[in-house]
Formats: sequence, structure tokens, C-alpha cells
Amino acid sequence: MNFRFQNLLGAPYRGGNAVVVNNTLLISAVGNRISVTDLLKSQTQTLPCQTSANIHRIAASPDGLFLFAVDDNNRCLFINLHHRAILHRISFKKSVYAVKFSPNGSFIAVATGKLLQIWRSPGFKKEFFPFELVRTFADFNDKVTALDWSPDSDYVLAGSKDLTTRVFFLKKLKNFTKPFLFLGHRDIIVGVFFGIEKKNENKVSRVYTLSRDGAIFSWSFSYSDTDDKIDELGGEKGDSAPPSPGTPEQKSNLKDNHNEKKRKNLDSGDGNFEEEESGYLLKGGKWELIKKDYFMQAPAKMTACDYHRGLDMVVVGFSNGVFGLYQMPDFVCIHLMSISREKITTAVFNDLGNWLTFGCAKLGQLLVWEWKSESYILKQQGHYFDVNCLAYSPDSQLLATGADDNKVKVWTVSSGFCFVTFSEHTNAITALHFMASNHCLLSASLDGTVRAWDLFRYRNFRTFTTPSSKQFVSLASDQSGEVICAGTLDSFEVFVWSMKTGRLLDVLSGHEGPVHGLMFSPTNAILASSSWDKTVRLWDVFEGKGAVETFPHIHDVLAVVYRPDGKQLACSTLDGQIHFWDPIEGLLMYSIEGRRDIAGGRLMTDRRSAANSSSGKCFTTLFYSADGSYILAGGSSKYICMYDVADQVLLRRFQITQNLSLDGVLDFLNSKNMTEAGPLDLIDDDNSDTEEGVGKQTRAKLAYDLPGSMLNRGRPVIRTKCLRIAPTGRSWAAATTEGVLVYSIDESFIFDPTDLDIDVTPEAVDAALREDQPNRALILSLRLNEDALIKKCIIAVSPPDIPAVASSIPFKYLQRLIEGFADLLENCPHLEFILRWCQELCKAHGHSIQQNSRNLLPALKSLQKVITRLHQDLAETCSSNEYLLRYLCSTSTNT
Repeated sequence: MNFRFQNLLGAPYRGGNAVVVNNTLLISAVGNRISVTDLLKSQTQTLPCQTSANIHRIAASPDGLFLFAVDDNNRCLFINLHHRAILHRISFKKSVYAVKFSPNGSFIAVATGKLLQIWRSPGFKKEFFPFELVRTFADFNDKVTALDWSPDSDYVLAGSKDLTTRVFFLKKLKNFTKPFLFLGHRDIIVGVFFGIEKKNENKVSRVYTLSRDGAIFSWSFSYSDTDDKIDELGGEKGDSAPPSPGTPEQKSNLKDNHNEKKRKNLDSGDGNFEEEESGYLLKGGKWELIKKDYFMQAPAKMTACDYHRGLDMVVVGFSNGVFGLYQMPDFVCIHLMSISREKITTAVFNDLGNWLTFGCAKLGQLLVWEWKSESYILKQQGHYFDVNCLAYSPDSQLLATGADDNKVKVWTVSSGFCFVTFSEHTNAITALHFMASNHCLLSASLDGTVRAWDLFRYRNFRTFTTPSSKQFVSLASDQSGEVICAGTLDSFEVFVWSMKTGRLLDVLSGHEGPVHGLMFSPTNAILASSSWDKTVRLWDVFEGKGAVETFPHIHDVLAVVYRPDGKQLACSTLDGQIHFWDPIEGLLMYSIEGRRDIAGGRLMTDRRSAANSSSGKCFTTLFYSADGSYILAGGSSKYICMYDVADQVLLRRFQITQNLSLDGVLDFLNSKNMTEAGPLDLIDDDNSDTEEGVGKQTRAKLAYDLPGSMLNRGRPVIRTKCLRIAPTGRSWAAATTEGVLVYSIDESFIFDPTDLDIDVTPEAVDAALREDQPNRALILSLRLNEDALIKKCIIAVSPPDIPAVASSIPFKYLQRLIEGFADLLENCPHLEFILRWCQELCKAHGHSIQQNSRNLLPALKSLQKVITRLHQDLAETCSSNEYLLRYLCSTSTNT
């Protein structure tokens, strides 16, 4: 039962900025979570930490160790990226529009409202309040929208909505109080960047300012002849300072006075005086506007930009989906392309500058483009609307998802990447089913078709239709794969087709409501169907006898599922109960009252708390575990419940999300927010500018947000539409409003103290291995149930001794041993050795494994999954080398 969050599929990008760490790690926001994509390994993972609202700003430290994420509620998380753990939290009073680490990693610049705040970056040390506010600049008249640091971390460049850009010096020095103003733009500042000299990378020589109307201004700084530097005493050359003292005593006294002043400034927290002040001051010289350039994309607005100092190149993205790459300072256009018709919300370089990352929030699209070769490194797009259904492949390696955007996507579970998208359906996908062959996927849709997809050639090879158009909402196939059945929403019938010919064989009539649940028995050809007419019916499809059994209920039946052994049938009803039937005897075995278990979360329009609300408390999806010992249930709630089937008790309750941007997450009612006209949040008194001509009143009509009620401003309601447990039993997935959540067994829990005594220790295992007793060492390691020791003892057995050791293993340790084989095959190069182990284990315990296959099924499925993947890899390698080997053999024979 030790499941924990592993990954989030279906929505790679939903808004906010993206950052690239260590040149190959792409970090982006996914709702209130953070997704990390390894561009070299083609893997994506979602961090388990969550915020209370959608994340809209992310910053990464230069060394890639820390993340600074800010959500819509102005709450910030400081995250250790390597350990995926939250170190610190902080909240800001105003909205944060920009955030950036200094190049030396010591400071964080935060643009909160009209203020620019400089915070000292916390580290690994535990502190009561780790964030220290170093400086606050309040020179702007409107919101600060863009930030950049100088290479020496001494200067901050900030652009604002008041059309101005200012450069600030971090340290407090005499005669350097007013920041320099860069003026001339006619629209909001989108990006500001420091340029450097090629001879000296730490010396600032240029500044680029970019505004929303597509203008880029180039500013140059020329140093005076005195070359204003800070001397060793902290003064500036060229100031009206007294002449340098002549005697050593005068020098010593002046230095002591200066050190005393430094210490006082440090105690008062005025700035960063821990390091010796050195470097060039942007003072005493002259700033001048040297060039004005325009991207000429009107009426489109510039929405994203980034600058690479090493290459002196600028990338810009516009609201019409066009992006441009320009060489500065000559403003030479290298590339100008259109990647979509929607607004580009983020554009960023990687460290080397050879990859460009673009994000489009409206399409949920994230792509990485190599501009030199003009090729895609990554192109991922999640489901735009809610995911309705999902299905695991028989080997648990693939996961298929179907959504309201009429698309079917197939994901690799281990990498989290979508490798194929089918878009032939013309309406929402409502059901998915993998065939036993693992290479065929079935999908049912509201467009009146059931389609079969070939996962080898990636094409639709068969389409099942009806004489008149119907809307299909459920799908099932028998174990042999010869018969396909689909239930309808409008005609209340079940249609039966032949998989080989595609012909319609039969129409099962009898239900008086939509048939939302279909499933074949795993052991025979009996089909179970559930309907809103308050009945569950069993059909004998092959004999043509029609309905052979009917199980009546008091309320509408929402879902039906068979136990893997076919001896039990579970169905959920509208009153929040789960009923368990014996399909052979036709008797009700017992029921689980889940109404209180699933209760939680109130809608924005509710005038009562979640505990007193009685609406929507029912399960809409059910699924048994691989061994049938527990069942997962989810519905219109933020919770997913796990029940023990034998004892009918709640084992665990998983909360889908903590994102308060969704409706139905908050439990308690704040009466201060309720008025006579309704909830205060629903009263639209926002006078801010509309974004790109799209007002808040029309956002839901234009499908700008996820589908939801128009009464709550298009806020989506949290719910679970589909649940599936992997055939291996080691993970399960849930199709929710947030996307597809994948949970897996926590591998860190490796110690289970069963069958232990004082002599069972790791030292005893090592002693047995030294004494050449592999049999005793393996049994001791299995009793300790420590993963590393078990693998070590398996490898220590010599191949001739494998049959003897395998026959001596007690049956109760077989499951743990098979799990060890599966883990070893994923990383161990000794393929033949492990397969020899599996063969001898089946010879020695074949009868016991067959008799207890139900308990061993998850472990066996895991082993099968790894062997199947290795077989596919070796088959491709061997087939590609077959003709080369033949050629070499024939050549050696001829010579």
C-alpha cells in the first residue's frame, strides 16, 4: 500500500516561464507542480512538491542545485532540485512578475509589484528565517516586469510597466544613489539585458531593452579616462577625496576607520560587504542610445524574449506564434519562423546557446529547437482539455490516454514521453482498451466510431461503426480478442463486432439508460454492463442468449468491474456505495459505504462547508488490484480511496492536488467572503487591462481555460474520471482535472522485519559468502528483506550451483526473489545468468507458482515487463546486424 506520487502526464506545459539548467535540464511549470525534462535522456519527471496555486515564475540557481518557484498567490518555495525536497518557504505581499538568481548565486532579485527586492539566497543550513532582505528599490511608478544581473553580480537592470528601465548598484556607496534611467520606449518593457565586452566578460559595455510593441533599443556605456575603480580602501578615483596620506601611521588610521565603517554597514544590513569591493563602476562614464531597431510584427505584440551573452544573440516570441532569432548588435535576422497561431509565452536559450525552448500555454505545447541544424530536440504537447479515460498495456510499459480534445496519446511510462498521437476521431474520446497482444489499442468516441490502432505502424487499421450514428461511452473486449463491445449514451444499447472482419454481429438491448460500464469476465465470455437504469446485467455474447442475469440496485449504477479471478463483481452507485456481487451465484456479498470517505472539497458557489455538503459524493470509476486484494475508487472529489476488499475497510485516501486554483479543493467556508449576491470571488470588479483583447467574461467561451462552469469564471472542478492499476501491480494512474497522475510503490521502504532472530544480520550474510555457502547467504538475505543484499547473493551464486540453490528456496520467499530478478535485469549486464535463474526457479517451483499465481501475479508481471523490453532491444540489434554477419561469413569462406 506504500504508493507515492511519481509523475504527471498529459500536460507538459500550462504557462509561466521555463528555465534550462546545466544545459540539458528543462524546467517548466505544470499547474501547481514543476516538471523536469532531461533533453539528452528523453525523460521527464514531475517533482512531488506542490504549491497552493498555479506556478507562474521559476528561477534556478547558476549551479543548478536550487529552484525558486512563485505561484499566483505570491507564495514561494525554495526547492532542492537534486533531492526533490522543499527547503524553505516565503510569501510576498504583491504579485511577483520576475525573479532571477545572481550569477554568483548569492542573491535573488524579486520584482514584487512596484518594488525591486534583493534577498540573500539561503543554503542548506537550517535557519528560523533563512531569507534576508538586503536591499529594496522603490524607484518605479508601476509594476516591475523584467530583470537582469550584471556578470559580476553588482548591478541589477530592471524594466517596468511605466516604460522605463533603471540600473541599480547593489552596494551603497557615496555619490551613487540615483539609478540611471533608460527612456524612449512607448510600451511595456518585456526584456532587459546586460551586454559584455568580448575582451573582458565581467565588464558591462551594452544594455538592450525590449518593449511589447516590438522595439529593441541598444545602449552603450563608455568609460572615462580615469577608469573609475574602487580602490582598496573603498574610495573612488576621480572623487573629491583628500590626498593620500604620506606617513604609515596616517595610512593605518585611515584603513582602520574604513574597516570600522564597513563593519557598521554590515551590522546594519545595508548590503553585501562580506567580499572585498572590486570591479568597474558604471559611473563616471556616459550612457548613450546608439540604435533603435524594430521587429516589424505589428499588430502582434512581443510576449517573450531572451538574450545569450556569449553569442550576443536575441530570441523573441510574439502573440501570433512567430519567433525570431537575431544577431546583435547589428540586428541581423538569422531565423524568423511560425510555430503556431497562438501566443508564445516563454522563449529561452540553453547555456551553450545552441537550443531554443519555446512554450505555448494555450496549446499546452513545449518544444526545444536547435537553430543551427533547424531540427527539433523535443516536441511535446499535452491534452488541451480534460483526460476522460486511460488504459495500461499488458506489460505495463505503455499508457494510453483519451481526452475531450479528440486525441488519443500513447505514453512511455518509464520516460513520461508521448511517442504517438492519434487525431482521427472527431469528437471526445470516452473509452480505451489494450488488446492482449500489446500492439493493438481500441478507442471509443462520441463521434459514433470505435477505432483500432496499430502500435507498430501507427495507423488506424479498422473502424467499427453502426447503421445509424451513436455516441459510445464504454468499451470492452473478450480475452481472445475476437469480439469488441461498446455501450452507447443515447440508444442504451450494446453493440458487438467481430475484430477480424469488422462486421456488426449483434445488438444487445434491454437497458433503459446510458451504458457507462462494460467489462468481460477474465475467465469466461460473460459480459457485464452497468447503466443509469439502476441495473447491472450479465450477457452471454457467444451463445446469443442475451441477458442471463440482472442485478437490481436502488440508485443509478455508475461503474462496474470484475475481480481478476472472475469470482467477484464490484459496482458503484449514485448514493456513494460500492456493492460486491457473486456473479456465479447471483448474490450480493457485501457493500461498502463510501459517502463519507470521498467527501471533501466545496465548490465556490456552495454556501456550506465540505463536511455539510451532500452533492456529488459518489464513485464514478473503480478498478481492482492485480491480486484482487484491494480496490481503488474515485469520483467527483479531490480524494481517491483505496479499500481492502476482504475486510471492507478504508486502507488509504490519496489527495489528488492541493491547488486552490481549482474548484472543489478548499474544505472550509469563510463567511467573510459570502455576500447577498453570492461569493465575493465571483464578483468581477477587476479594472485591469484585458490580455491581448480577450476579456475575462469571454475566456470560457473561447476555451481559453479548461472547461468548467461559467458561474465560477471557467475554473475547472477537481475530479477523477478514470482509474487504472498496472498489470504489474507496482503503479496506478488516475485521469484527473490536473492531468494523468501516476503513483508507484515507494522503493525506499526496503526493511520488513519478518522471520528475524538474533543471528540474521548483514554480517552473517557476508560470513556465509566468504565460507562459500551461497544457499545459506541467499536465505539470510531474503529473511532480512534488504534489496542490496539479495542482489549481491544472487550474483554470488555460480552457474553450476543455480539448480541446487533454486530448489532450496522456501516458497514464501519466491515473490521477493522474483522482484529481485526484475530489478537486476533492468541494470545488470548478466542477462543469460538471470534468465538461467528464472528457468531453474520455474523448474523447481513450477507447480507452486501455478497454484498461487494470484499472489505472485504482480511480481511475475514485473519480470515479464523487463524481459519483453530486453527482447525488443536485442531483436532490433540482431536484425540490424544479421546481413552484416552473413556478409562477413560469406567473405571469410570465399577467401
